[in-house]
Amino acid sequence: MKKIIFVLLLFLVKISFAQKEPIERIWWNEEKTSKIQIFRATDGKFYGRIISLQQPNDTNGKPKIDKNNPNDQLKNRSILNLIILQNFVKSSNPDIYEDGAVYDPQTGKTYCGKLSFNGTALKLRGYICGFSLLGRSSVWTPAD
Repeated sequence: MKKIIFVLLLFLVKISFAQKEPIERIWWNEEKTSKIQIFRATDGKFYGRIISLQQPNDTNGKPKIDKNNPNDQLKNRSILNLIILQNFVKSSNPDIYEDGAVYDPQTGKTYCGKLSFNGTALKLRGYICGFSLLGRSSVWTPAD
């Protein structure tokens, strides 16, 4: 009997640790030019990194870099594996992740952000911090 209870407890613990949030997966951006992997970091917050680019090289055949970054020390880092979503936390609504930052490597600008999951797609809203009406949204679809 003790063995059965132990195995059952072990199974329940394994299930609770194995559960991921529904946004933890690989997504196509709206234009389908890049794939972004969203993951939960050790701090419990959600991040997103570019893991694939439709065109990974620039016109000179070299890997694309973060040339528009306002920080000169970061302008030579690769766009591939670049973290573009940072610090998102799950809200009281289980389908909303908020208080994050969205980095746009095309412009070098960082915006406040909110993620909304509708069961099949992920809506990303990037906006000027403090002015949620001033921004834009895009819808990401699962890539895996």
